[in-house]
Amino acid sequence: MRHQSGGALFGLLGLLLPVFFPSLFSPLSHASPSVSSEWNAPKPRHMHLLKSAVERQSSDSVQNELWNSLSDQGWRPCIQTANTPSLPEKSQGYIQVFLDGGLNQQRMGVCDAVAVAKILNATLVIPYLEVNPVWQDSSSFGDIFDVEHFIDVLKDDIRIVRDLPDEFSWSTREYYATAIRPTRIKTAPVRGSVNWYLENVSPVLQSYGIAAIAPFSHRLTFDNLPMDIQRLRCKVNFEALIFVPHIRALGDALVNRLRYPSDDSRATAGNYLREVTDSTAKEAGKFVVLHLRFDKDMAAHSACDFGGGKAEKLALAKYRQVIWQGRVLNSQFTDEELRSQGRCPMTPEEIGLLLAALGFDNTTRLYLASHKVYGGEARISSLRKMFPLMEDKKSLASGEERAQIKGKASLLAALDYYISMHSNIFISASPGNMHNALVGHRTFENMKTIRPSMALLGQLFLNKNISWSEFQEAVIEGHKNRQGHIRLRKPKQSLYTYPAPDCMCGA
Repeated sequence: MRHQSGGALFGLLGLLLPVFFPSLFSPLSHASPSVSSEWNAPKPRHMHLLKSAVERQSSDSVQNELWNSLSDQGWRPCIQTANTPSLPEKSQGYIQVFLDGGLNQQRMGVCDAVAVAKILNATLVIPYLEVNPVWQDSSSFGDIFDVEHFIDVLKDDIRIVRDLPDEFSWSTREYYATAIRPTRIKTAPVRGSVNWYLENVSPVLQSYGIAAIAPFSHRLTFDNLPMDIQRLRCKVNFEALIFVPHIRALGDALVNRLRYPSDDSRATAGNYLREVTDSTAKEAGKFVVLHLRFDKDMAAHSACDFGGGKAEKLALAKYRQVIWQGRVLNSQFTDEELRSQGRCPMTPEEIGLLLAALGFDNTTRLYLASHKVYGGEARISSLRKMFPLMEDKKSLASGEERAQIKGKASLLAALDYYISMHSNIFISASPGNMHNALVGHRTFENMKTIRPSMALLGQLFLNKNISWSEFQEAVIEGHKNRQGHIRLRKPKQSLYTYPAPDCMCGA
C-alpha cells in the first residue's frame, strides 16, 4: 500500500511540475522550436471540395484522354548547327566558372558556360559547383553528371579539360576569395551580351591565359545570339548533360517499380538493382510525377497564409526576417491579393484538388518529387486521401539504395529529374527552376506536361462557395491548352524553358 501511494505521489508531481516550472522541461525551446511549437497541424482549407474529390469517379473516356500521349505538333528537336563543328587550331586560354544555386540553376549555368567558351574560343574547365547555403550539398560536377559523356558529346564544339594544367593550378576558389585578382571577372552582367564578353573577358584571356567568372548564374542573354550558339546551349542541356550511371540505374529501378507494381515490389536491403521479374509479362502501368516544392524557404518567401494559424504566421515572419532581413516584396500584399494574382505556391491539398478536377482518379499512381515538405505528413495527408497510391523515394527504394544519395540534395534532385523525364505526365505545384527545366526538356521531347494556371486556381480557391462541379468545369476549361502544347519563346524568355523555335524546327 505504501509503495502504491508513493507511486501515486510521484505521478502527481510529474503532472504538476511542468505546469509550475515549464522552463525545466523545455531547455531548447528558444533556440530550436519544435515543429509543433511553430505551427498547428492545419485542417483542410477546402473541406467541401476535398469531400467531393475523395468520393469522385472518373469515366473510362476521361481516363483515356488524360493518359493519351501528345500528338505530333509539327515540331522536332533541331540542335545540329548549320556548319560542321570544328575547333580552331589554338585556344585563347582557359575559362573557369563558379556556379551557385540548386541543381537546375547550375545545369543552366553549365550550358551558358559552354556557350561563352565557344564565343571566346576558350577551353572550358569542368565547372565548379558552389555549396548551396540552403541544402549544404558539396557534390561536385563529377558526382552528378557523367563527365566522360559530357566531354565526348561536345568534343567537336569546344575544348574541355577536367583540371587546369600545373602552370595555372593557383587559380582556385580559395585564391579568389582572399583578395582582388586581375584574372577574376566579377562584374558579368545578368543576361550579358556577346559583345560584353568579347570586350571584357577576351582581353583578360589574352593577357593571362585564364579568366575565372564568378558569379556566373544567368550571365548570358537569350536574345540576339547566333543560331549556332543557341543550338549549342540546347545540345548541352538535352544531350551532353546526363547523370552519373548509379543515378540512372537507380532511376530505372524506381521507374520499373512504378510501372510494374506488385505485392512484393518494395525494395529490400542488399538488392540494389532489383527488378520485377515478371514485368515483361505485364502491361506497363502509367504514372504521374508531382513536383511538390513546399519547403519552409518557399512558404516563408511567398508571405502567403497556409492555414497553420497564428503560430505558423509568426514563425514564417521570423524566418523571413532572419534570412532576407524582411526584404520580401510579397510582404506588402494581403493573402487574398497574392492568391488572386497567382503568387502563392499551391499546398499539397490544392494540387491534389487540381489533379482530381482534371479527372485523375484514386487509382492513379503518383510519384512525389520533393525534398522536404514543410509540415511533414500532416501537410500531405489530404493529398494522400485523394491519391492513396502515392509513392516517393523512401517508399520505393531500400535503405541501402537511398544510402548512396542520403543527405545529397543535388543527387536527390537528379533522381527526381530522371524519374520525371520517364513519367507519362509531369506537373509542378509551383514555378521554379525544377519546373522550368522539366517543362523545357519535356517540350523538347514532346511529352505531356501540365502547367497549372496559378492565377485561375488562386481565384477559385478564394471562392468558398464554389461547388465541386463548378470548380471542376473551371479547372478543365482553364487547362485545355496547358498540357504540353508548344509555346514559342518570346524575347527575354529562357530557351531552357521554351526551346522552340531556337532548338526545334517546324515540320
